[in-house]
Amino acid sequence: MEDSIVLRTEGLVKRYGKRTVVNDVSFHVKQGEIVGLLGPNGAGKTTLFRLILDLLKADEGNVQINNTDVSKSEDWKHEVGAFIDESFLIDYLTPEEYFSFIGKIYGLSKEEVTERLKPFEQLMNGEILGQKKYIRSFSMGNKQKIGIISAMIHHPQILILDEPFNFLDPTSQTVIKHVLKKYHDTQHATIIISSHNLNHTVDICPRIALMEHGSIIRDLSNVNNSAEKELEDYFDARIEETPETETEAESVREE
Repeated sequence: MEDSIVLRTEGLVKRYGKRTVVNDVSFHVKQGEIVGLLGPNGAGKTTLFRLILDLLKADEGNVQINNTDVSKSEDWKHEVGAFIDESFLIDYLTPEEYFSFIGKIYGLSKEEVTERLKPFEQLMNGEILGQKKYIRSFSMGNKQKIGIISAMIHHPQILILDEPFNFLDPTSQTVIKHVLKKYHDTQHATIIISSHNLNHTVDICPRIALMEHGSIIRDLSNVNNSAEKELEDYFDARIEETPETETEAESVREE
């Protein structure tokens, strides 16, 4: 597997007023890695993803995807698939219309879109296609599925998903893990997911970056779940902390 770096952040900083939400994050991801960005709510994960995707302007630092500064070119966008939240969806379309729209952006025919939806049949569970209703009428869990599928339909080289297990029942969470692992194996893709769910992140990610108060405080190898004990200790220690700190962090425009 090629050892090249496909994503790099250098000295990334984002502030809201006097509060620093992303604090001097320098981070890189190699081609073909599956990386989990783990941390409590309010840690800065979503803001970091929005900076990576050029949805927010950094106060300091930069992001490069395949050696392209994301703020200075859009060439990288065809190589990336992402889903952050339901704001990515066009909710006055049906899922079929939305998938077709995404396909057209990437030059896919209707037949190609139909073919590329087949690997997601178990995830859709007969509840997405053929329902004759707009996306806005679906449950949060099914909106989550639609968003994840739309991020993957053009077979991106780099896939970025923010809290992909949110709103999903346990069976769907397991299916998502299988879908991501298979996608990585068949497409040799780079996958970056954020989560505050330790178990799912440990299961799927051979590398885990732990984020707290806007900074990446640990970058751990998780081959054969080797980081699980260290991460469990970290989260166990947090249980003893007062909840006020995290509540205050969540009030920031972040997650």
